[in-house]
Amino acid sequence: MAAVGSGGSVGAALGMAVVAPLPVPPSRLPVRRAAAKRAASGPQPAAPEQKRARSGAASSQPPGRAPLRALSVPAAPEPGPPRKALTVTAAPRTGKGNCGAAPVPAAAPVGGAHRRRAAWDLKGQLSDLRAALGNQKEKAQRLDGENRQLREQLRELQEALRERERRVEELDGRVSTLSTELEKHRQESELRGQQLEELREADRELSARLEAAEAQLHQTKAVLAQSDSEVAELRLRAESQARRLREQEELQHMLEMERRRLHNLVQELKGNIRVFCRVRPLLAAEKEKQKGMEHLHFPPQDNKTLVLLREEESHIGRERKEDLKYDFSFDRVFRPSASQEEVFEEISLLVQSALDGYHVCIFAYGQTGSGKTYTMEGPDALDPERRGMIPRAVRQVFQGAQELAEKGWQYRFSASFLEIYNESLRDLLGARPECGELEIRRVSSASEELHVPNLRRVPVASEDEVLQLLQTATANRSVARTALNDHSSRSHSIFQLRIDGTNTARELRCSSVLSLVDLAGSERLDKSQSQGKRLRETQSINTSLSSLGLVIMALAKKEPHIPYRNSKLTYLLQNSLGGNAKMLMFVNISPLEENFSESLNSLRFASKVNECVVGTAHANRK
Repeated sequence: MAAVGSGGSVGAALGMAVVAPLPVPPSRLPVRRAAAKRAASGPQPAAPEQKRARSGAASSQPPGRAPLRALSVPAAPEPGPPRKALTVTAAPRTGKGNCGAAPVPAAAPVGGAHRRRAAWDLKGQLSDLRAALGNQKEKAQRLDGENRQLREQLRELQEALRERERRVEELDGRVSTLSTELEKHRQESELRGQQLEELREADRELSARLEAAEAQLHQTKAVLAQSDSEVAELRLRAESQARRLREQEELQHMLEMERRRLHNLVQELKGNIRVFCRVRPLLAAEKEKQKGMEHLHFPPQDNKTLVLLREEESHIGRERKEDLKYDFSFDRVFRPSASQEEVFEEISLLVQSALDGYHVCIFAYGQTGSGKTYTMEGPDALDPERRGMIPRAVRQVFQGAQELAEKGWQYRFSASFLEIYNESLRDLLGARPECGELEIRRVSSASEELHVPNLRRVPVASEDEVLQLLQTATANRSVARTALNDHSSRSHSIFQLRIDGTNTARELRCSSVLSLVDLAGSERLDKSQSQGKRLRETQSINTSLSSLGLVIMALAKKEPHIPYRNSKLTYLLQNSLGGNAKMLMFVNISPLEENFSESLNSLRFASKVNECVVGTAHANRK
């Protein structure tokens, strides 16, 4: 039974060789029944002792085992020449795939003689069976070892087979990759061939173009030689033109300086203090109350005279006296129909003097509601038709600077805007107009020129920048409603544009200040009905205007002491009123007959200003 079981193990170990298990022979172990039968049938021969007959040769097959047949196992492919398949010995097949095992021969009797034991010799038989069983066990162990060896060989062969298959796959992949690369290189080679052919064609074309260029170069050299002679001639002409240009520039500079001298002479002949009178038109609401302006008379052919007329009645009411006439003459009188452009045309030459290096001061004087702010600023600085003197003067200054740039002049500008409210200075360009009071100081101990140290001065480079500053100042200015004016200015506003010019080629410099002043209007307390804060504002405005009148009277009489310090207004305008500036005053008149007395006082004050004779203004040039 052990031999049979070993034969089954060999068949299972072969696996891939498809070996069927061996049939199990019937057991030969003695049992009591069998012994009784044999005893009844007669004496039986003794069971021979089974011995393992092994030959001395290592290749002989054990007894009772069928001879193994050769099993071909394909070897894994390796690089290089192909090898033969390995051979594995397998058991022969019998029947339908089952491996038939040969009957186990009886062990040979000891001493070479075949001897049967008696049926009663059960102990001997048992001994023989045990010896046979030992032989079978030894044979099974040997077969198990061979089975393990075969399994190990089979596993190694399978591993080798898988390794060879993997290597075959790798080689197939490499072959595929190399084939792809070969095809790619073949295509690149074809493309290189095409490119080479194109380059050869381009080389032939370039060679032809090179030959044509060389021929053209020879022609160009001939033309260049001719041009050199023409250039030499043109160079001589250019030197002559440059010499004439320098002479023209020198002449132009001399003419510009002569123009400035004559311009200044004309302004001096007109007077360093000039007075213009402007009468505003009636408003729509005023035309319903007053049908005309019978108290104002403008001579037809005279634009420098204004006549005020007033009827004088007798105190007893029985007889009527002749009308009272007040004649006033100024440098120019503007009727109510005069436009802003017409008014500015008269002061444009004065504004030009600021670019020439002279201090210029233009201010508007008159009672409240007479049109001073309209004249100086206009209702809207962005409206080209109705913009006032300040935005128009700024435009002319920047246009003149651009024209003078062609003559070698470069200008820098800085703007400031302040107001005098209740005898205190306020910066209208600051973040808050009420941030604190400013003071007037001298520039230096050796100079009579005055300035406001902490006043904000904004560098400007265009007209638009100045207009934005004007809008900011207008929003910050102190205004209020009174019985005489719904939008009455409660302070004197002063706009100053500082001009610094340089001419590097001529080593010339000039500096000037263009001051444009909108004075607050004078008021009569019985008509304005001011109270509280408005009353204090009215008193301060009238006091500063009275101080201005005292200064004008002192200048007209050439008194040794001029009371400039009586008010902040006259003290700040000292440089302009003192004769070192060209000054122009607008006296604005209301067309209402009910304001006849205020208009008469304003015209009388303007006449005194017009009669003043101050020193000649000097240009600030270096």
